[in-house]
Amino acid sequence: MLRTMNSATNTMAQLQQQLDMIGNNLANSNTHGFKAKEAKFGELLYQQFNNDKLDKAERQSPVGIRIGVGAQLAQAQTVWKQGSMQTTDRSLDFAFTKPKQYLNVIMPEGENGERTVYTRQGNLYISTDDFNNAMLVTSEGYPVAGADGNPIVFPENVKDFGMKENGELNITFDDGSQRTVELAVTELQRPQLMEHISGAYIGLPDNLNELGVTEADVLRDLQGADRAEIGLQNGALEMSNVDTSKEMTELINTQRSYQFNARTITLSDQMLGLINGIR
Repeated sequence: MLRTMNSATNTMAQLQQQLDMIGNNLANSNTHGFKAKEAKFGELLYQQFNNDKLDKAERQSPVGIRIGVGAQLAQAQTVWKQGSMQTTDRSLDFAFTKPKQYLNVIMPEGENGERTVYTRQGNLYISTDDFNNAMLVTSEGYPVAGADGNPIVFPENVKDFGMKENGELNITFDDGSQRTVELAVTELQRPQLMEHISGAYIGLPDNLNELGVTEADVLRDLQGADRAEIGLQNGALEMSNVDTSKEMTELINTQRSYQFNARTITLSDQMLGLINGIR
């Protein structure tokens, strides 16, 4: 009975992680550029009990029995497929039309200063300061990086914006003058090695060297002639690729599995009570 209770407890802990993952997917179903995650389960170690060697009876069932200790969340992988497009006709909205291209964003990192993160969330805004300067930022206020890796800063007397397919931002000022700025765009060579940070933001893991790869193996900055490979649509946003109906189905199945294992613990406890009550 104790083995049954341990197996059910182990599985419930893993199912709780899947429930959290499904809840996060559903919560971000309307987050632009968000990529859903899906869980893959695997068996934990099991013990093999073979039949007695003197048992010569012919049978189709295995010659023994296997007792497992539950299931584990073997892998939580990101679904990298492209989300649907939403037309906004806003000059500072854009969507990547190629699935593995990401915008570079500078995110504060506490005492460590700043780090470069990556997103497909294309709804950009302008943040101004007291010195008549403006900065291109994301909806969360993080600076957008230019091709040189620094925040994009310009005078605030802006009249209009225009985004080209190769990731160039054309800025028109009140006096009619123009300025062109190249957005930093990166292509993921090995997206499975990236880690989720928050919302639609991903970044390089801290243990990249321990994995036996370098940053150049994972990321490719699209600069110079490579900018012709950038696929970008202005006046549109990429929706999340969360399939709500699929997530709700997975939620129901996971809840039933959780209830089944909880019921297993209850029945095992009752059986132990009966055994202890025998005089």
